[in-house]
Amino acid sequence: MCLIVFAWRPGHAQPLIVAANRDEFYARPSLPLAQWPKAPHVHAGRDLEAGGTWLGVGANGRFAALTNIRDPHRPPGRRSRGELVARFLTEDLPIDDYLVEVVARSPEYGGFNLLIGNANELWHFNARESEAVMLQPGVYGLSNAGLDTPWPKLLKARAALSEVLDDPQPQALLKLLNDPQTAPFAELPDTGVGLATETLLSSVFIASQSYGTRASTALIVQADGSRRLVERSFGPYGGHLGEVEISI
Repeated sequence: MCLIVFAWRPGHAQPLIVAANRDEFYARPSLPLAQWPKAPHVHAGRDLEAGGTWLGVGANGRFAALTNIRDPHRPPGRRSRGELVARFLTEDLPIDDYLVEVVARSPEYGGFNLLIGNANELWHFNARESEAVMLQPGVYGLSNAGLDTPWPKLLKARAALSEVLDDPQPQALLKLLNDPQTAPFAELPDTGVGLATETLLSSVFIASQSYGTRASTALIVQADGSRRLVERSFGPYGGHLGEVEISI
């Protein structure tokens, strides 16, 4: 998952609003958003290569999502980062205890940002900084660096989210995730992948022959704990593959 913008508003009628794009190679097998047969309290997509997930919800208001940290100079981790989301959703460890485990085990994974929370708390952990932070109310963005790193795509998507927060609807969240406009060269970050790749990755919605936005997800959480998720799936060059909607 390469872009997550979200509004955390405890005490509000809709305390958590999330719009997220998962960017991945199209050849990596995965399943769309669904209830997990062996963990029916979990609703998430599924990475069939390693068994984890990139975003989902679980019992008792649990929410988790993940982005990687782009660093082509570091070797890949020994474990799949998607298991960090899956384990939080499938188990019932308190957030504090789970974060202690994540901090201790983070060197086993490639760089990552992890969001985990429930109805009362939302936490962010950045593996490069090795520090978990409980988030205060606000509108945030995560891409493939730190929280709110001002990459053009993050700034654009976060601003678009702010504009729809008075009446957040899934279709509006999905629309802001579908922006294919790349950033001007002068505004591109330099993450060591070269100008052509930086340009490709600079749009909110990425489309190419082999790599791009595989899933766009909108999540709206109500104060009573009910949740609505809508996910669109995509193939090469951004071809639309389907849409799933779940209310729980």
